[in-house]
Amino acid sequence: MFAFCLVACSDSSDTINEEDEMEEMEEGENTSDSPNILLIIADDMGLDATPGYNIGSIKPNMPNLQSLMASGIRFNNLWSNPTCTPTRAGIITGKYGLRTNVLAVDDPLSTSETSLQKFIDINTNDEYANAVIGKWHLSRDANHPNDMGVDYFAGFIGGGVPSYTNWALNINGSTSTSTDYSTSKFTDLAIDWVDAQTKPWFLWLAYNAPHTPFHLPPNDLHDQGALASDSASIDSNPLPYYMAALEALDKEMGRLINSLSDEEKANTVIIFIGDNGTPGQVAQGYNSRRVKGSIYQGGVNVPMIISGKNVSRSNDSEDALINTTDLFATIADIAGTETTEINDSKSFKGLLNNSNDSKRDYTYTENDDHTIRNATHKYIYFDDGSEALYNLSSNPLENPNLLNSNQLPLSTENSAIKDELTSKLAEIRN
Repeated sequence: MFAFCLVACSDSSDTINEEDEMEEMEEGENTSDSPNILLIIADDMGLDATPGYNIGSIKPNMPNLQSLMASGIRFNNLWSNPTCTPTRAGIITGKYGLRTNVLAVDDPLSTSETSLQKFIDINTNDEYANAVIGKWHLSRDANHPNDMGVDYFAGFIGGGVPSYTNWALNINGSTSTSTDYSTSKFTDLAIDWVDAQTKPWFLWLAYNAPHTPFHLPPNDLHDQGALASDSASIDSNPLPYYMAALEALDKEMGRLINSLSDEEKANTVIIFIGDNGTPGQVAQGYNSRRVKGSIYQGGVNVPMIISGKNVSRSNDSEDALINTTDLFATIADIAGTETTEINDSKSFKGLLNNSNDSKRDYTYTENDDHTIRNATHKYIYFDDGSEALYNLSSNPLENPNLLNSNQLPLSTENSAIKDELTSKLAEIRN
């Protein structure tokens, strides 16, 4: 059983109150064993920009996301890739980039790979309807989403838009110009698609917010007050505009979830993630060179909140090591495929109900550099041959590097941990 309540976007009658929650809990007991699955991706949202995490002094007002936290689980140690294309490729294939050759922005994903959508179709006898709405960024081919097994695609193919109110909308390979605010348009498309479904569904909703261009969202979608709309003002102080875009995402996310019937809400699991860290122009707490694009924590340690159907832990925090590749096995497992491990993906479905469920001993990510961590330490091998070792349990911002000359020699414990991590790293990469 579960309950989650979302703040209304514009009409207080949409707010789910405590009586509604209790009714939904009762209804949820009799709902399908095949829950709806809603994966929501925020583009370029690190921990420092997310309510509920203890880095970053300025946070956006995101009451709907905080409601999901209150009724579900906040994950503290999810690792993504440093940029969006490899992260998305890892989710949709369950493979590290070194297996798919998707290691950098704009690297194309081969259609020979089995997508998560196709895997669920094959292993559930086509029980689920699926859609991807929003940002794709896995190929420049207009038909690529459908070629990968996505039943319905509506969004844009590339990595971003020139303007949130003037962009190319691709629907199943057919492109037209949209002047609708993209965050709202994606929500409209999601509401329409969900409303048309007659069987369990898996919706991958990839907002492009708060990715650049920094901009002023419609005034009714944010709580940043009166902001100038000219480019000079935005360029000189982008942080409030970045926060405004996140607030707009939150309100539109709430509008989508509040559009579901009580029965649908009771039978839907919601997974919210960021795809990589915050851009340097608006990062907080981290060194501006150790955020999006880097394999430091500010680039790869991203938020994940899960709430809804069959999530019995509420207002809870989880420190398990998880990789975004793990979403493949986990979502497939939730859909009833009984997948516990495939490729580089391990299901963490058990953690939704039991904090003592089995966990990864290590997690890994990469770009030109590559890195691995265990529960306490992180090792980085840089492309130029240099190395770093950090004790994250005592220095979560990765300072000092224990392999610097002024820190050597390593203690016996740290030396053993370095050997352990480098050995596991070689195993992954060979």
